[in-house]
Amino acid sequence: MKKLILAAITTTCAVSVFAQGSVVFNNRLGGTSHVYSSPAGVTTQRQGNSATESPAGSTDWSGYTLIGTVGGMTASTTFAQLLGAPGSAAAESSLLPGLPTTTFRTGGAAGNVQPTTATFGNIPKDAPVASFEMVAWDNSSGLYPTWAQASVAWASGLIAAGRSAEFVVQSIGGDTFTPPNIEPGLTSFNVFTVPEPTTAALAGLGFAALMIFRRRK
Repeated sequence: MKKLILAAITTTCAVSVFAQGSVVFNNRLGGTSHVYSSPAGVTTQRQGNSATESPAGSTDWSGYTLIGTVGGMTASTTFAQLLGAPGSAAAESSLLPGLPTTTFRTGGAAGNVQPTTATFGNIPKDAPVASFEMVAWDNSSGLYPTWAQASVAWASGLIAAGRSAEFVVQSIGGDTFTPPNIEPGLTSFNVFTVPEPTTAALAGLGFAALMIFRRRK
């Protein structure tokens, strides 16, 4: 009896693995978006394509460096992953990581990931539409192999990371649909380090003191 139960559990697990929806994780195919290293001192997120990227946008990336180029973050130790959830305009809190993670390319393909097919346990096969974000982070220390770990380190000011604007992909891969590419929905974004909490707090106190001083004058 126990053997039958174990066999049933194993079969169920195997089926659930093959029941995952999938997309092609490649930002150098249907369009041309990139991920950038930020200049020193930049502590805010920037998202959107430039006039020379596809689809063309109006975001100015002057002073930013493509990941994988000289002066930018190292391609092999900068990790990237897709977060996804079924439906259109899904709440950001509902987006879960797909597998696997990947790294970046160099040369003429700098700023683009090593292509892979990402699968999602929370998105059904052949789903008509799903919402996604791309995230990227510095794992040169080797301490943050997953986004779950990296996001905590990023919020603490320990590493550089970033996330794209949320986008939608239709006809998710499964039994009927071939896995679609994430572009042209994905647009460019930067990787940056947030201020340490103590630094941010001091900055806020300094600003408040300045405003009080001005009012007294």
